[in-house]
Amino acid sequence: MAEIWVIDDDRSVRFVLAEALREAGFVVRDFDNARAALNVLAHARPDAVFTDVRMPGMDGLRFLEILGEQQVEVPVVVMSAYTDVPSTATAFRHGAFEFLSKPFDLDAAVAIARRAASPKRSAETPAATELDADSELVGETPAMREVFRAIGRVAQTDLPVLITGETGTGKELVARGLHQHSRRARGPFVALNTAAIPSELLESELFGHEAGAFTGASRRQAGRFEQAAGGTLFLDEIGDMPASLQTRLLRVLAEGEFYRVGGRELIKADARVVAATHQDLDRKVAEGSFRADLLHRLDVVRIHLPALRERRVDVPRLAERFLARAARELHLEPKRFSARALEQLARHDWPGNVRQLENLCRRLAVMAPGREILAADLPLLAVEATPAGDDDWTTALRRWTRRQLETGSPKVAPQARALFDQALLEAALELTGGHRQQAAERLGLGRNTITRKLGATRTRRPTST
Repeated sequence: MAEIWVIDDDRSVRFVLAEALREAGFVVRDFDNARAALNVLAHARPDAVFTDVRMPGMDGLRFLEILGEQQVEVPVVVMSAYTDVPSTATAFRHGAFEFLSKPFDLDAAVAIARRAASPKRSAETPAATELDADSELVGETPAMREVFRAIGRVAQTDLPVLITGETGTGKELVARGLHQHSRRARGPFVALNTAAIPSELLESELFGHEAGAFTGASRRQAGRFEQAAGGTLFLDEIGDMPASLQTRLLRVLAEGEFYRVGGRELIKADARVVAATHQDLDRKVAEGSFRADLLHRLDVVRIHLPALRERRVDVPRLAERFLARAARELHLEPKRFSARALEQLARHDWPGNVRQLENLCRRLAVMAPGREILAADLPLLAVEATPAGDDDWTTALRRWTRRQLETGSPKVAPQARALFDQALLEAALELTGGHRQQAAERLGLGRNTITRKLGATRTRRPTST
């Protein structure tokens, strides 16, 4: 009969988990601190251990680290109510068998215990290094916790990873997290947005070229594959790659080598490839616009990032982090959100996802009139922050104007006009992908007018995007 140890300073957690494991047929021994369990390990061996992370004295990660130092081969399931990339990745780096987020389902915990205590379990445990604690890749929802676990598990392999999710969800952050946690962390991280490079130049960007390979190629140029040697190559918006380059990329992934454009020297590809897309590649394969065999090469491991509207509980934490960081970067006085403002942010659908929220916070750090950002500040400072269907922005404008007048703020009208122009221009340019002529036509303005207004708004306040 398998024996499971439960280590947690919370008596209720120990009791509930221990009872569930006993009912499942395990012998259970529980400890209220990691040091006591470590002492017993000197003369006893459980089949698996469940340990909390945050405990007085020795924490669960240090306990796990000591087991590794002493070469004690016991599968350890790490439990924590504070799930993020650093904690999950650090746990896997020290050899954790699994990471269990609190509160957890008891049936899931029992299933993990059966796998951990099974003699047929896999001995593989991915590793990782520390991630920047200031990263916006945070979240408390089950979907985000699954992202963290995936990063921790897959980072130490060289398997290709396909990251999916809407624009602005943070796909490059996941790619960087995979790189930072990998054995290639000391190597370069090279990113290429395949949609941003003209198709006729993309081949050279990826694979480099020799002098004289084409008009304008005056000297040899290393491509992104060479630049990423020993590290990670991140190919963003892979769904927009032309069909001819899909074929060549497939050959590189299959054979691990390539030629520069116009070259005869065979070059070994020593970069881990991580790709990302906001498109449905399965649908594109069905339509014939994306190669099925390339998708199979890229999609060995898939990590999906949820849209921000699918994890509204994370919005306040992200907003406060972005606002504080903007103040540091722009050397401004720190501000804070009121509770009502955070509620309004959490209710918004955020079509631009995390990127849109970050840009809004940077604008608020500069333009919000007081040290506390109120709900009334949001519609004026960023029209896109007003939930769909709520077009009563004029009421917010009146409240804002009255507050400015009451506090003696000078030049209220010019400031309001500047904000209004900025909101109009940003919305139009975002919709048209930065195309000024199209934005001008949508707004009913001339191209020269929109260019002039852009220049005017940039001189009135720092650029935030």
